[in-house]
Amino acid sequence: MICELRASFFLLAAMHILAAADSPPPPRFTFNGFHGASLRLNGGSFVEPNGLLRLNNNTRQEVSHAFYPFPFLFRNSSSGDPLSFSTSFVFAIVPQYHDVSSHGLAFAVSPSSNLSAALPSQHLGLFNLTNNGEATNHILAVEIDTIQNIEFEDINDNHVGIDLNGLTSLASAPAAFAVDDSTELHNFQNLSLISGEPLRVWAEYDGKKMQLNVTLAPLHIPKPHLPLLSSKVNLSSIVLDEMYVGFSASTGAAAGSHYVLGWSFSSNGSAEELKLSDLPSLPPREEVDRGKKTKVLVIVIPISVILFLVIAAVGVALLIKQAKKFAEVMEDWEIEYRPHRFSYRDLYKATRGFCEANILGKGGFGDVYRGILPKSNVEIAVKRISHGSRQGMKEFIAEIASIGRLRHRNLVQLLGYCRRLGELLLVYDFMPNGSLDRYIFGRAEESLSWSQRFKIIKGIAASLLYLHEEWEKVVIHRDVKASNVLLDSKFDGKLGDFGLAKLYDRGCNPQTTRVVGTLGYLAPELSRSGKFTSSSDVFAFGAFLLEVACGKRPVELKTSGIEMVLVDWVLEFLMKGELLEARNRKFAGEFAREEVEMV
Repeated sequence: MICELRASFFLLAAMHILAAADSPPPPRFTFNGFHGASLRLNGGSFVEPNGLLRLNNNTRQEVSHAFYPFPFLFRNSSSGDPLSFSTSFVFAIVPQYHDVSSHGLAFAVSPSSNLSAALPSQHLGLFNLTNNGEATNHILAVEIDTIQNIEFEDINDNHVGIDLNGLTSLASAPAAFAVDDSTELHNFQNLSLISGEPLRVWAEYDGKKMQLNVTLAPLHIPKPHLPLLSSKVNLSSIVLDEMYVGFSASTGAAAGSHYVLGWSFSSNGSAEELKLSDLPSLPPREEVDRGKKTKVLVIVIPISVILFLVIAAVGVALLIKQAKKFAEVMEDWEIEYRPHRFSYRDLYKATRGFCEANILGKGGFGDVYRGILPKSNVEIAVKRISHGSRQGMKEFIAEIASIGRLRHRNLVQLLGYCRRLGELLLVYDFMPNGSLDRYIFGRAEESLSWSQRFKIIKGIAASLLYLHEEWEKVVIHRDVKASNVLLDSKFDGKLGDFGLAKLYDRGCNPQTTRVVGTLGYLAPELSRSGKFTSSSDVFAFGAFLLEVACGKRPVELKTSGIEMVLVDWVLEFLMKGELLEARNRKFAGEFAREEVEMV
């Protein structure tokens, strides 16, 4: 009888354990410090011994994430309506140098806790150049942004914003908190996000009213009655049935530390208030007491001067050698355009010392190397322009000034640059599928289908429309051709190499200049006027269309020694009524007759 009772007891206990293991996580949590939180951490994030969650640790170009390990219900599975949720957290941003920000952080609601494809700097570790703004992201974020990025229409360099699937905020406001005065009217008192002091955030979403409120306040100020941001947000198409919640932070050219002291969340109802007395403290700021330092030096230097001189002699020799190897140059025009500047040391490491094995291609303007940035693991392409290159400082500045400020999905993104002694280096997005001419004229392993080619054509057309009509100035590319069209991982075409580009204010006539470009793509009038216009680019685009559709270069030398001009060759077929006979026979699969004829 006793054995049967024991067996029943153990069976019942086992059933309870299994039931507990299969039960869903609770719909809320509260962390007054992060001891035992079991968060999913990556990048530079970690929990310090006192329970403080540090997202970044004074490292440049770093992305860090910290997500709760289980997803929560965010949408009614039967009706598809978004559910209410609420969160509260305390954060602090401590820049490495006073008043020099290192980008910000964000509270994120994401379908995945793995955002490894995201970029640092202005992308806040949430998105990258390809997916920013895409509806398929399904990401809601409350950004705490400390850098003004014109490309994302930021209002200033000290603001809070509500982001849906991208970094152009649905609503934003300068960092501040509401103060109630004696007449019961509200005014706002400004806050500095990079003061190094802890600040509190409340983000509350009402699923019935579809309203998101975001409130900000100093640590020991009670929650203000008036939120900083209040916006109508229909999350039906943003959130999925289950979503993860967590934090994302990034640094850029300047380093800094991002901390979260405490965090509470509830998927139904209000998040529990944090116990401020239980929150971990921030580490002391590393500030130098100059008076004490001087006294120490006065005592130590006389004692150690001989040893210092010996070490200094060796050290200076090594430093001079190292400085020459990684020396860089800075001039006035660079301050005016303010593109992102990489250190030569980082690019040297990324390309493994510019080794031959990493060369992607060789051209008249220098070699292009594949690299991986050592801290962020982002793949890049580095164009290295040497002393004797035909592309000099003037063209280099043109490329920096133009593409460095352009933003379009069909343009190769210039990430930054570096100058060292007589070398000029441009850093671009890495295009894994190389240039288009490799697939048209080379012996690529796979041939492009007509649908892929037509998609590339439309993309390059869109990029030229942007350059000629839609940007703040008129940009003339002056070298549109298949070899300057690069393909990303999805075989989308992106126009690159702006070394010959010219910028003009709208309404101004371009000045006469020397004729540059590639034979076969140059408009006939250039030999007379020498004036490049948007029409010159369109002529080159026409030659590019024939390249893609016919699989031949604009000018080819036949075995007989006679030059074949592609336009004349196609016109012969047109006159015979056999236009389709001019098409490239390497098309893979079916093709649309009307589209090929139109091109």
